[in-house]
Order: sequence, then C-alpha cells, then structure tokens
Amino acid sequence: RGVQYRAVAYQDLVRSSGAIISMSRKSNCWDNAVMESFFSRLKVELIYAEKFHSIQHVKSCMFEYIEIFYNRKRRHSALGYLSPLEYEQRFA
Repeated sequence: RGVQYRAVAYQDLVRSSGAIISMSRKSNCWDNAVMESFFSRLKVELIYAEKFHSIQHVKSCMFEYIEIFYNRKRRHSALGYLSPLEYEQRFA
C-alpha cells in the first residue's frame, strides 16, 4: 500500500500492460502471504548468505535462485512438498 503503488503514473502503466492492480488491506500481511513467504525465503536463502560484488552479480544470483533453485528444485509445503515445476507438471 506504499505511495509508489498508489501513484497514478504507476497504476496507468500497470493497467496499460494488461495487469490487474491488487492491494491488500491496511496492516494485513496475510492478504499477500505467498509473496511475504517468498521474500522471506529469498532473504534467508540468498541475500543474507551472499556477498554481491556488482549489479550484474546480483542479477545473476537472483535469476539462478528463482529460475533454477526456487522454481525447479526447492520443495514447497503449500504444494505438497513438490517444487513448482513438479507440481505444474503433475497437475497440468
């Protein structure tokens, strides 16, 4: 619910890309529990554990964490302890 997300220019840009704007209720992290969980894991499993030397290093590590580890290998309790890729393949 930050001011940057309520800015008219930002909302116009989001809508022009075909996305739907969604904001949680004030002071209620449960409205966005999935993303809160993701960012918590990202910080613990990557950010706090790594020393970054450049913006390119950050970008490379983020890509590897999300695309290689988080989506393909990391087990998620909300998905019955399957990775997102395994879950999608099993139930698609």
